[in-house]
Amino acid sequence: MDAFNLLKADHRKVEDLFSQLESASGHAKMRVFEQIKTELELHTHIEETIFYPALEEPKQTHELTLEAYEEHDVVKKLLQELSRAKSPTEEWEAQAKVLQENVEHHVEEEENELFKKAKSALSQDEIETLGEQMESEKERQQGRSGSKAASKSAKKSASKSQSASRAPKRTPARKKSASKSSSKSSGSKGSRSKKSAKKR
Repeated sequence: MDAFNLLKADHRKVEDLFSQLESASGHAKMRVFEQIKTELELHTHIEETIFYPALEEPKQTHELTLEAYEEHDVVKKLLQELSRAKSPTEEWEAQAKVLQENVEHHVEEEENELFKKAKSALSQDEIETLGEQMESEKERQQGRSGSKAASKSAKKSASKSQSASRAPKRTPARKKSASKSSSKSSGSKGSRSKKSAKKR
């Protein structure tokens, strides 16, 4: 697998999702954003752990690679801010547009400058190896996120069943505390009646 082709395919996928985001509204828009977030997080992960480290050493790609790391940080911060929202407000829409512009700029710089220089810095074998490594890491991460989602839903259902089973157990505890307070109050009443009896 050619490393550049793999990354370009990711870029096209995200571009398509941003187009969907523009036409979507309400909850559908938030669902598309979640897909964009997932894709970008996975893409930045494989670039930062496999692709960029291979381009940090060669002189012709060194500066562009460092710049790419910085651009990733900006995108990550925007993703964090946007993911806090529950619905797309006007402010959210504006921020999503800033995210899109940042991603588009990054993609343009990567494909037109970094990839071209990387092709001269790396051998065809290295390009193929990087592609294979990124592909397998993507599959590993996707499998992991799938199992996380499954465990989350399992935890939710487990917590629901636990709360259901705990519910009847809680009532006697309340009764105990209620009986304690009633015994305290009856005790205090009893001591008062004794005092009043003495006065008589």
